[in-house]
Amino acid sequence: MTAAGEGTTTGAGEQMHALVERLYPLCRSITGDGVRATLDIVGEYLPLRVHEVPTGTQVLDWTVPQEWNIRDAYVADASGHRVVDFAASSLHVLGYSVPVSATMPLTELRAHLHTLPDHPSWVPYRTSYYKPEWGFCLAQEILDALPDGEYEVRVDSTLADGHLTYAEHVVPGQVQDEVIVSCHVCHPSLANDNLAGIAVATFLARALAETTPYYTYRFIFAPGTIGAITWLARNAERVERVRHGLVLACAGDSGQLTYKRSRRGDAEIDRVMRHVLTASERPHHITEFTPYGYDERQYCSPGFDLGVGSLSRTPYAGYPEYHTSADNPDFVSPEAMADTLAVCREAFAVLDRNRRYVNLSPYGEPQLGRRGLYDSLGGRSDAKQAQLAMLWVLSLSEGEHSLLDVAERSGLPFGAVAAAADALHDAGLIKA
Repeated sequence: MTAAGEGTTTGAGEQMHALVERLYPLCRSITGDGVRATLDIVGEYLPLRVHEVPTGTQVLDWTVPQEWNIRDAYVADASGHRVVDFAASSLHVLGYSVPVSATMPLTELRAHLHTLPDHPSWVPYRTSYYKPEWGFCLAQEILDALPDGEYEVRVDSTLADGHLTYAEHVVPGQVQDEVIVSCHVCHPSLANDNLAGIAVATFLARALAETTPYYTYRFIFAPGTIGAITWLARNAERVERVRHGLVLACAGDSGQLTYKRSRRGDAEIDRVMRHVLTASERPHHITEFTPYGYDERQYCSPGFDLGVGSLSRTPYAGYPEYHTSADNPDFVSPEAMADTLAVCREAFAVLDRNRRYVNLSPYGEPQLGRRGLYDSLGGRSDAKQAQLAMLWVLSLSEGEHSLLDVAERSGLPFGAVAAAADALHDAGLIKA
């Protein structure tokens, strides 16, 4: 990436962090008005096509559930003081809690209270999507301080037929073949998982829109698991166009970048991400596919077998703050999100430019001097590298090797190889 591009990405870091802070208070779940409010805000940055899928719709082996919305929830002591208050944080309520209005002793209430004894000041994130239940999440130190006695318990929620909501943004390309970028929008007040992913996806889409990409890029903002499954069920024909994909999650913490390969293990996106991360000399990890994690497991399921990997910093469940109130806007940084964004841009630049060529003068080495190709290198500090890149491209342009193959085999930077291919193409020595 050029210095100008790096500056743009760095500037976007502060804007992405501001977006995370703005989205943080909203109570998101797999359905409901919190998802809609989130997409409304993202829609201020990108034009979105929002989809509403009715409750009861069959989506592959799943069924779209009832829609959950919540207005208020609390646990109050005998004086009326709210010892647990949904208004203070959306994490305080068990996700998808059914309505309840009751008074009960602490001994009975304890069965519905969730804490983290190992981190007594943190509030856990818990859900009960597909089993009717209610509950509250609170800090262990708050629970320890509660005296025995009667407590008023109130969950003002609705669980009724409605819709599952997801959205798409498309950056048109030169071809209809698609790259999908997916992030989940179902978590409440959790900054790294996955507001940072939403922010990076949003600003990646904006950056791509300023270019003329080769592929069409489709950004999917959907609830985890059921949202990706719903998208796949409703896009069976479009799935045939998907050539590559990337799931973004946990994109803003201070850990090293981690790329999780697709189920195939050798998809083009896997090779591109490995090349970009290695060439950039960033500290990073490459991990193998497992059928557990984020929505890469849906896109990579055997029936679809799409070449979709996952990019994060510290992977899910790999940091103590994961799924707790400690995953707040202070836990993510503009610098980390800017770095994640930069890697995505670098990877997609390689993916977009990676082609196979055929040498039109394959019998012996063509005379580059009389075509002005050597003269064009005069005075360049990288003239020797550029000349070598031309020779490598000519040597491996038989229609089988891609430019990424050339870069990896030659040890030359991908940018130098791509520039050589452009020069040779313009000189009529190779064709795509």
